[in-house]
Amino acid sequence: MSFDSLDLHPHLLKALEEKGFLHPTAIQRSAIPFLLQGKDILASAVTGSGKTAAFLLPLLQQWIGKPQGKTRGLVLVPTRELAVQIADHFHQLALHTPLKAAAVYGGVSFAAQERAFRKGVDLIIATPGRLIDLF
Repeated sequence: MSFDSLDLHPHLLKALEEKGFLHPTAIQRSAIPFLLQGKDILASAVTGSGKTAAFLLPLLQQWIGKPQGKTRGLVLVPTRELAVQIADHFHQLALHTPLKAAAVYGGVSFAAQERAFRKGVDLIIATPGRLIDLF
């Protein structure tokens, strides 16, 4: 099975190819088709198995070509390191799209994070404490 068989947008396929990802991992093969149908899933897999792309790709697929200017998704994470990691992965996968994400976590200035809320990035990846502080 290739990513092509998942009927992903050509811009996402291009980003995947540039990253060297030609075939979905087991968790991606299992999760992406259900998520593309708008279904909820509960999944568990080991570190490095592709879980982040498994949930980001369906979001990106859904949002490509839709009007922007407001936040459409929120991912809550327990640590700033995970927030940064997911945001970086988002930017790599969305490289050939206009979609934007922002990581929101403590220990840094509020200013840039507040701008992300005001500009309406597509996805906010946040730690609970900083999200509460910003609200």
